[in-house]
Amino acid sequence: MLKSNRSIKSVVIAAGVGALFTIAPARAEDASAAAAYKDIEATLGSVPDMFKTLPDVAVAGAWAEIKGVQLNPKTALDGKTKELLGLAVASQIPCQYCIYFHTEAAKLNGATDEEIKEAIAMAAIVRHWSTMLNGSQVDFATFKQQTDGVFAAVKAKSQ
Repeated sequence: MLKSNRSIKSVVIAAGVGALFTIAPARAEDASAAAAYKDIEATLGSVPDMFKTLPDVAVAGAWAEIKGVQLNPKTALDGKTKELLGLAVASQIPCQYCIYFHTEAAKLNGATDEEIKEAIAMAAIVRHWSTMLNGSQVDFATFKQQTDGVFAAVKAKSQ
């Protein structure tokens, strides 16, 4: 009986502690959303409505991701490349909001009209061949083997 009461007591304590952990971070997230909104405004000059579509608990994380990758000049990819990639993906989704945003951001980062057209063309080429390969159910192992052979031949020619 004593062991049973200890088990019940342990479960009740664990549940109480778990409940505290689920309640406490919500208050912290609200504060971090307010801080994120201040940082967004300081960085962008305003807080676009797209951030206000998020629940407060997600604002700081979403902003940290954008600021840490997309807006960070110290990543492996430069801003123009990142925005051209964003445009290519947006063209495939398709998302008119993302297409507009990434087109303008690519231009802001120095992309020319020709580079923008080429990014969209690359997205179209990838989509075309993905459709062909998947729809035709091409064997993936064979495809990998053939691709490796092509790249080996190209590499050999270039040396």
